[in-house]
Amino acid sequence: MSEPNQPPRILLAEDEEAMRTYLVRALENAGYEVDSVDRGTLAVPLLEDSHYDLLLSDIVMPEMDGIELAQKCNEISPATQVMFITGFAAVSLRASADQPRAKVLSKPFHLRDLVMEVDRVFQDRKEASL
Repeated sequence: MSEPNQPPRILLAEDEEAMRTYLVRALENAGYEVDSVDRGTLAVPLLEDSHYDLLLSDIVMPEMDGIELAQKCNEISPATQVMFITGFAAVSLRASADQPRAKVLSKPFHLRDLVMEVDRVFQDRKEASL
């Protein structure tokens, strides 16, 4: 987890530029530090070089989808939480040894709902560490 006085760090992987811009703005306005990329293959080196508290990833992206990215994230940085955003409501994810458990938020969603879910991830994590 980030240092006590540092805001939680989020890595956002979203291929749709307008959505990425809105999400970054909403999360930064809520007090989070956000780095964003437009594909999973660009997220991997960031996960290797920096610490992130949360990976927020679209599921359907070019080059590397969000599921593959989450698996890579789990290998590189197992302490990083994962949350998916997707426009495909029918996508269902089951936890398994090679697929980390993750919250799924279906598009369209209100930015307020996204921030609330992200806040909940960090609140649950904080309570679990007490």
